[in-house]
Amino acid sequence: MIRHCVFFKFRADVGEDERRAIFAELAALERVVDGWLGACFGRNVSPEPFWRDYSDGFTIDFRDAAARDAYLAHPDHAKAGARLVAAVEGGTDRLLVFDLADG
Repeated sequence: MIRHCVFFKFRADVGEDERRAIFAELAALERVVDGWLGACFGRNVSPEPFWRDYSDGFTIDFRDAAARDAYLAHPDHAKAGARLVAAVEGGTDRLLVFDLADG
């Protein structure tokens, strides 16, 4: 299994409706990516002081690296990803992506 973790901070002018729409657009990829096991989207609620200004994020679990790679290459991912990057404070410079492999 691959857990795809993405952390960022939305720009201050990005409203709650747009945030939900971005997450919904990403979540819709579940219908077109074989091997998508589940996802979680939302705000950081950790009480620890190590969040480094990453206030929002999501994780997506994939069956394997091939499923993750299919997601990354999918044209709907490119569209949703561009929408996310446009809403992130600092764009790609402030986007953290980290993939964990189980096993």
